[in-house]
Amino acid sequence: MSESVRSPQARLFRIAVLPGDGIGPEVVAQAIKVLHAIEELFGHRFELAYFPIGGVALRETGVPFPDQTREGCLQSDAVLLGAVGAPEFDANPPPLKPETGLLELRRSLGVFANLRPAVLHDPLIAASPLRPDVVRGTDLLIVRELTGGLYFGAPRGIERDAEGNEVAVNTLRYSRAEIERVARVAFHAARRRRRKVTSVDKANVLETSQLWRRVVTEVAAEFPDVELEHVYVDACAMYLIAHPRRFDVIVTENMFGDILSDEAAMLTGSIGMLPSASIGGRIGLYEPVHGSAPDIAGKGVANPLATIASVAMMLRHSFDLTQEAMAVEQAIARVLERGYRTADIYRGDGQLVGTEAMGDQVVAQLREIVAMS
Repeated sequence: MSESVRSPQARLFRIAVLPGDGIGPEVVAQAIKVLHAIEELFGHRFELAYFPIGGVALRETGVPFPDQTREGCLQSDAVLLGAVGAPEFDANPPPLKPETGLLELRRSLGVFANLRPAVLHDPLIAASPLRPDVVRGTDLLIVRELTGGLYFGAPRGIERDAEGNEVAVNTLRYSRAEIERVARVAFHAARRRRRKVTSVDKANVLETSQLWRRVVTEVAAEFPDVELEHVYVDACAMYLIAHPRRFDVIVTENMFGDILSDEAAMLTGSIGMLPSASIGGRIGLYEPVHGSAPDIAGKGVANPLATIASVAMMLRHSFDLTQEAMAVEQAIARVLERGYRTADIYRGDGQLVGTEAMGDQVVAQLREIVAMS
């Protein structure tokens, strides 16, 4: 390895590792394998501490986000999460559902912006459900507000009215400050990309969206080098299917972002390919977009690339290790170019491999990339 590749000074980073439920432990194990390779190749040190969350935590402690996990995460420099969700707890009340652990984790870390890239690698065009001429070249980033909107607004609940009818209430609320800060994240991200932001709302119906549109427009004035367009959420959902290349950075509120990011995920052929970063506080949270997939848990067939790509985002956003992040991303691309496929992206082409073998291939390509640098 050339001296130019090795970072000038070895650094210590503390990572809280939350493997979680279902396939979480399997894919996280491959991401840790990549981190160990980064340690060896670039001279850094990653101090890993493991904690339970979700269904695993419910079984061990009776709550989805135990105090020990919260304290461990707050003492770290970044958090790596596998997946949360277990069918055995589906009937539990909301405070005792595995997914509540993730909401509490985000709240504890103070993260407010979720970054979800959707990039279609050329070797996977056949895996996308869209025609190649439509989907080729897709490379977008969805910035989703995480702490406001319907998911957190109060009052909420189910009650009975004076006539005895059940009535459900959720509250959609956004403040100027919440909108401003997530908009700035989006514009800063666009400056590192193709300098275009699409703000998605429903301003023809919702007052929250009217405020959203006005505030985002004001923030845009701080970024004269970045183009801004406003699109209604229903139109955005249509454009993602009809013309995904038109998008660079999409910024939107919590529920719209939740839905649109899953739609964008399918453009790439598999949700198993997509990483995410939740940022805004001192400590970033990194996790694959996919869920716990209990139907394939323990079979060794899950795709670890989204979790490995989440590690690349961690290296870039939390540790400022851009060179290392790029090396991991290049390794993923080279593995795909060489035809290695897990079951979710296998279409009869290339070589079908399992979770561990895919992780091994990424590490092998990472070593080659660094050796040639």
